[in-house]
Amino acid sequence: MPFRLPSARINWTNSSFLIGTALLTFTAVPWYLWHYGVDAFQIGLFLTFFIATGLSITLGYHRLFAHMAFEARWPVRLLTLLFGAAAFENNALTWVSDHRRHHKHVDGAADPYDITQGFWYAHMGWILFKLDSEPPLDNVADLQKDSLLRFQSRFYVTIAVVVGFVIPALLGGLHGGWIGALGGLLLAGVARVTAVQHMTFFINSLCHTVGRQPYSDRCSARDSWFMAFFTFGEGYHNYHHEFQHDYRNGVKWWHWDPTKWSIWTLEKLRLARGLRRVPEEKVLLMQLAEARRRLEARLASSVSPLQGRMRLLLQNSGDKLHRLGEQWAVLKAEYAEKKDVRMAHARAALAEIRHEVSHAFDLLELAGAPA
Repeated sequence: MPFRLPSARINWTNSSFLIGTALLTFTAVPWYLWHYGVDAFQIGLFLTFFIATGLSITLGYHRLFAHMAFEARWPVRLLTLLFGAAAFENNALTWVSDHRRHHKHVDGAADPYDITQGFWYAHMGWILFKLDSEPPLDNVADLQKDSLLRFQSRFYVTIAVVVGFVIPALLGGLHGGWIGALGGLLLAGVARVTAVQHMTFFINSLCHTVGRQPYSDRCSARDSWFMAFFTFGEGYHNYHHEFQHDYRNGVKWWHWDPTKWSIWTLEKLRLARGLRRVPEEKVLLMQLAEARRRLEARLASSVSPLQGRMRLLLQNSGDKLHRLGEQWAVLKAEYAEKKDVRMAHARAALAEIRHEVSHAFDLLELAGAPA
């Protein structure tokens, strides 16, 4: 049954803005391009504001303020608050409050963008309708001590309009007169806002619908390299829900995570510090435990008998993972008694765990149990 709410609960401010900017993006922007075209300056202006506002949400609002995954000096905090406002996704205090409640109550009634109420609701429906009462900001007391966050909250609308619309129009006007100003407003302003907002919305909807769950299936969050490409690295969402205070979402070197790379760069420039990361051992052992649990569940609860060869493969894989877990426990005990044991033993054990975990998930997919 589709999600429905009475019209009296429609948030007309949010609805008018979101629908209005989307309509302009798909009508006025093509009209402008057809009549006036676009040059390298306008493309560069769009990309600059898209990256600045997008990263201000993923790096600033999300990983810095919501999860305290690292510490940043005041210029970084100020810029992310200015350009974060220009994304028109609310002030940082309210955004963070919603996001912390999402992590605390994921997939439940108190989750602001609960995916169990439907894809559309999680994507943007929750923004278009009024809540019975606005939840208190009692879960962001730590952030309310920051004068920059209080300043942004107080002047949020003004900052958003000036940085998000006025400055792109002015820069476009300096480049190409009134036609350039219109182009700057429509491209780096309106179309960019639409693109950044739906980039964020897809994290709440598609990243809870499409992809793999290598770390845990306790909630709907999923890892998707495809979504990571469009969300500055936020697509590795299953990992994020299990290790939310890690400054990385993509933990492998080949994972597309521009937000992670930006934070790392800020640290090298001494503009950030205290980058929090989960040890590789802990990540791999969680994958090990999850793979073992799913193999055992698949073998125990299969309604239709699996083919003999597949059942044997699953059983053997489960046994191998069990032995690897015991082997790692022995290695840890040895380290506790003898600190000079060669690290090569640990690296070899972790490498074997990584290989077998990957093999176990491949087998589960072949057996019809999504990973």
